[in-house]
Amino acid sequence: MPIASDPGADPVPEYGAWRKGVAGVLAKARRVDVSELPEEPERLLDETTYDGLTVAPLYTRRDELPEQPLPGTFPFVRGRDATRDVHRGWFVSARFAQRDAAAANREILAALENGISAIWLGAGERGVPVADLPTALTGLLFELAPLTLDAGGDVADAAAQVFAALDGYTAPARDGIRVSLGAAPLTSRFAGPADTGLTEAVALAGQAARRPETVRAITVDGTVFHDAGASDAQELGAAVAAGLAYLRSLTESLDIADALGQLEVRFAATDDQFATIAKFRAARRLWARVAQVCGAPDFGGAPQHAVTSAAMMSQRDPWVNMLRTTLAAFGAGIGGADTVTVLPFDSALPPGELGVSQAFADRMARNTQLLLLEESHLGHVQDPGAGSWYVEDLTAALAAKAWEFLQEIEAAGGYLAALESGLLAERVAATKAARDADVAHRKTAVTGVNEFPNLAEQPLSEAARQAGRVARYGAAFEQLRNRSDAYLAEHGARPKAMLVPLGSVAEHNVRVTFIANLLASGGIESINPGPLAVDGIAAAAAEAGAPIAVLCGSDTRYGSEAGEAVRQLRAAGVPTVLLAGAAKAVADLDDAQRPDGFLAARIDAVAALSGLLEKVGA
Repeated sequence: MPIASDPGADPVPEYGAWRKGVAGVLAKARRVDVSELPEEPERLLDETTYDGLTVAPLYTRRDELPEQPLPGTFPFVRGRDATRDVHRGWFVSARFAQRDAAAANREILAALENGISAIWLGAGERGVPVADLPTALTGLLFELAPLTLDAGGDVADAAAQVFAALDGYTAPARDGIRVSLGAAPLTSRFAGPADTGLTEAVALAGQAARRPETVRAITVDGTVFHDAGASDAQELGAAVAAGLAYLRSLTESLDIADALGQLEVRFAATDDQFATIAKFRAARRLWARVAQVCGAPDFGGAPQHAVTSAAMMSQRDPWVNMLRTTLAAFGAGIGGADTVTVLPFDSALPPGELGVSQAFADRMARNTQLLLLEESHLGHVQDPGAGSWYVEDLTAALAAKAWEFLQEIEAAGGYLAALESGLLAERVAATKAARDADVAHRKTAVTGVNEFPNLAEQPLSEAARQAGRVARYGAAFEQLRNRSDAYLAEHGARPKAMLVPLGSVAEHNVRVTFIANLLASGGIESINPGPLAVDGIAAAAAEAGAPIAVLCGSDTRYGSEAGEAVRQLRAAGVPTVLLAGAAKAVADLDDAQRPDGFLAARIDAVAALSGLLEKVGA
């Protein structure tokens, strides 16, 4: 006879010992007694997302949630397709936007031969002229490679060309041909680019619903919110709100099942892999809930198109973008996206800026996905994150927060009302400001930009320096680098600062490394003369000829040498003398011996570096 378990027992009896260990480490790091820590010391290790969600340092059976239904069933958290081909995995998509239709066709066919399995084709002002679409589509096997259009205001004419091509195409099962027309009037209205009107999109959906193929007329494009700076929950909530607005218009002429069948969704995938996994799972839960409320829960599995984030891409050290997009594609694939597009690593730059061919950049983007699918076998298991306490908790929390944002938009009168009142823009701008502040204070690292920059990079062209629509994370630091490039072009050298290492290498090395990295992120080159005795500082400063000097050493060393070092630097004619560390390290010095400023770990680096560039005339 089984023995009943104690319902009050801790499901993780080892948790107490782990907590005790955490308390010991935290107490040592903070130089306090364990008794001074809170009752749950592990909470000090919590992280908070831009949505206000808490990410804990450890997830255990304490966080276990009920198991979700299998893929293909409501609420589709684990995937919309129960019978997805495990040998194919998700569709590997690439975007084609050439003006020359014949060239586009050659590139499409070559890409299909080399691993892509879905086509995202720009048309009209965004690519191939509409009248030339038949040429671009020549030789395509539509039942094998889904087609998505990006035609903006030309979508109706582009759709007519595609429909004509399909009418002349022979296939055994017409419903196996999948086409997305890409009309996105509501989300484009937020972003600004020209698109078709809502009335025209609804009419196009009516035509698409009558086609024998599987044609979806409307794309709910959440990437426009992400590119403007939205958090994950804001991107999801705003996209679902736009989807609801589409449904309200579509159901004036279509039944709810057909209306739901006219929508696909598109979201950004970032290099935060777990957040991306949870985002795509949460998005399916949200849309399934909408379909359920509308009385059609079985039709709540809208196809998901993942596009690697344009906002995370850097112009500086753009080769790092290959790593970012690999993580993003991994997260989207594991999260269950149906189609994934990896942006080329140089997509934040004008074509040819790096001196590499577009074919090379496209091949790297394509092979990123192929490696994940063919060598890492990520497509062989649907929703491998299922059952992970962290993934399940983050999915549920993100879905709940996105639903809150959706309710806020609905309470404001719906998507269009929230758009026109500025509510959407205001909420997104607040998140962007918070993220910008984190990047500026280097709380959030952007490798190659605000951390570990490479000053030896070639200056960017004038075209690359123009501001774009996407709110890229490292843009403020890249603008500083642009100023440094302009100074280099005018003076033949970059702005310079002299490092003044005090004491032994063991004393100053950490701060020397920190300051050199910090200055380089603003385009300022460091001159390091090596360890200096106080009486040798003036001569080193005269030799360096730099208008900025930064003292680097231990707080103890500052107490005995900083004042005299400042005096010597000023006597040598250095206009700006700074100290690596906090002001409290030299609190006892009089004004004549105090540095002009302090460079510490969490300063607003953008503001500080901008001020230094101004001092040298950059």
